[in-house]
Amino acid sequence: MLTTLLSGDLPKSRTLSALLLIVLFGLAATPWLVSGARPLNTAATICIYIVLVASYDLLLGYTGIVSFAHTMFFGIGAYGVGLALSDEGAGWTEAALGLVAALVLSLLLALVIGLFALRVRAIFYAMITLAVASTFAVLASQLSDLTGGEDGKTFSVPAPLGDSKLLTYYLVFGAALLIFLALLRLVNSPFGRVLQAIRENEFRAEALGYRTVVYRVWANIIGALAACLAGALMALWLRYVGPKTTLGFEIMTDILLIVVIGGMGTMYGAVIGAALFILAQNYLKELMGHAAEAASSLPLLANALQPDRWLLWLGLLFIVAVYFFPAGIVGRLRAR
Repeated sequence: MLTTLLSGDLPKSRTLSALLLIVLFGLAATPWLVSGARPLNTAATICIYIVLVASYDLLLGYTGIVSFAHTMFFGIGAYGVGLALSDEGAGWTEAALGLVAALVLSLLLALVIGLFALRVRAIFYAMITLAVASTFAVLASQLSDLTGGEDGKTFSVPAPLGDSKLLTYYLVFGAALLIFLALLRLVNSPFGRVLQAIRENEFRAEALGYRTVVYRVWANIIGALAACLAGALMALWLRYVGPKTTLGFEIMTDILLIVVIGGMGTMYGAVIGAALFILAQNYLKELMGHAAEAASSLPLLANALQPDRWLLWLGLLFIVAVYFFPAGIVGRLRAR
């Protein structure tokens, strides 16, 4: 049953299996293990980023497509739900219509970008997607009457989610789990194997009779739709939508870092990478503060561990991770 659930793609490492179980049960039990809004918000962000990073790994890790437009689809999903619920008295019907509109828009944009841009190579496609994503971010900021501009918009979530943050969390957790398992099944299907063949040698795949452009366009569309769903989950969780939370280029760099840390072309890398990265973002500064206090008798060390330097240490940790795990954490564990 477990093999079927994981689409035959077992972790193949006891250490990796243990880490995945810790993340799964940790996220499932977070509301009961810890109290306060911060741990719950961290756990919800991990769930959402697992979907977002896994959908990007479908492009980069499995197909070899370098795209900078992924946050655009993330933002479309968030704005679709957020704007639909921003009107007073809006309910689940409006939320569903907003999500459907966001999915349709994401599909059309991914199709257009794919048809016109995927015929060019590597860096040219990356630059085209970056230009499109930047244009969309500017529009979201400038159309203040519709989107709220830089300030964004807050909204209420219909009952019963509006009355329970716990119920909202488990909606995010359950939806993220289902989307991740769907992506895992996709990459382990014949379609996914063709994508991997395109990544390894596009000319050979074409010689075998596969229309590589069609497969790459479909990968672009599926990745965009999954990112759009992740954005909708983020909007429901935050009950707010704005450029900085969904369309910022910092989000794109975070996605790239998580993919590299976790391991490209593994899917499980999205789980491990997202959990480690989001935990570091939220708690590294606090841990460094405690470490600086503990090392107060050593002024040089205490100064180096000042909480204000947490970004420096996060960068150093990333360098160490890339050096010791060039294939990512999951790639290294599976190789062992």
